[in-house]
Amino acid sequence: MRVLLVEDERPLASAVRRTLEAEGFSVVLAGDGVDGDWQAREQAFDVIVLDVMLPGMSGYDVCRRVRARGDATPILFLTAKDGEYDEADALDIGADDFMSKPFSPVVLAARLRALTRRRYRGTEAVIRVGPLRVDPAHQRTWLGEKELHVTARELALLVYLAHRAEHVVSKAEILEHVWDPAFEGDANVVEVYVGRLRRKLGVSPGVDILTVRGLGYRLVRRRR
Repeated sequence: MRVLLVEDERPLASAVRRTLEAEGFSVVLAGDGVDGDWQAREQAFDVIVLDVMLPGMSGYDVCRRVRARGDATPILFLTAKDGEYDEADALDIGADDFMSKPFSPVVLAARLRALTRRRYRGTEAVIRVGPLRVDPAHQRTWLGEKELHVTARELALLVYLAHRAEHVVSKAEILEHVWDPAFEGDANVVEVYVGRLRRKLGVSPGVDILTVRGLGYRLVRRRR
């Protein structure tokens, strides 16, 4: 599970990072709002943790930019502020959760797991990427008006890629989220399933799964 932690207090950021990594998270640190916004734009994360008061750009502004791009990645605010209006402001601009400092890193880890579970549970809304529509709740997907017939594993892979459309995701991330964190089989199984999905998506204008050499895969809208 990949976490973007945007926090300018280095001792606190290091402590939180150690705790989250001990809990099995992969953590990317950003020390200011500008870098945090860039990381959120350039990489795919399962959850974003934002401080409110940040150099360069506030956490509120980072959150607004993330949501303006249509990015639905769960966002949790960490802040020294504890007033109810501050919490309301954070939720109103698109945050999913809010924790006041000081806080327990162990509780933070539990809250992050809850946010990601909520995001991927089967009752989520239909995901749209160009003409592609994926309905996880009903296990169905369409390309334009044509329904695609995919297996459960193919659908799970397509859901994961669609959530991160235009972002590169590695084989390791795919294996962790679509297969199992403890998967010990051949990592090339990802290539097999990507190939199957490519054939079903076809070559007409729609969407495509690109291979980014040395990094992973990226679901993109195919142009005419």
